[in-house]
Amino acid sequence: MDAYLERLGALPMFGGCTNKELRDIARIVDELQVESGRVLMSQGDAGQEAFVIEEGAAEVVRDGQLLATVGPGSYVGELALIDAGPRSATVTATTPMRVLVIGTREFSTLLDEVPGLARRVLVSTAALYRRKVAAVRDSLPALEHVLLVDDDDGVDGTV
Repeated sequence: MDAYLERLGALPMFGGCTNKELRDIARIVDELQVESGRVLMSQGDAGQEAFVIEEGAAEVVRDGQLLATVGPGSYVGELALIDAGPRSATVTATTPMRVLVIGTREFSTLLDEVPGLARRVLVSTAALYRRKVAAVRDSLPALEHVLLVDDDDGVDGTV
C-alpha cells in the first residue's frame, strides 16, 4: 500500500496531500486492465473520470494531431475531477495498459468528506497550470505582446 500511496502522492494534483488524505483517495481508486486500441476518452465528451497510467502507453490526439505519447506515471483527464467539462483530447491505448481510475462522483464525495482536501488539490492544480502557462509563454516570445497588452476590454491580459 505504501508504494501505491507514493504513486498517488507523486501526481502533481495530489502533491500537497497528507498520508491520511492519500489513503482516503486510494479508497476511491479502481484498477483497470486496458487492451491496446481501446479509447480511454474522446475529445468533446463529458469527463467522468481521470486515469493514472501504471503500465503501458497511450497516444493523446487533439483535432487529429498527435500531442503526446504518455506512459507509466502519467495521468490524463484530471480536469474532469474538478469540473466534468468536455475532454480536450482523445486518448487511445497503444499497448496493453494497467491504469488507476478515479471517478468524478466519488472524488466529489471525497472532497465533501475530507476537510482541507479540496483546497490542497486546487492549490496543487493551480501551481501545475501556472507552470504550464509559463512554459508556453516562454516558448512563444513573439506572442508575448498579445498576452500582456490591454485590448480595451478593461481586462489586463496577464496570466
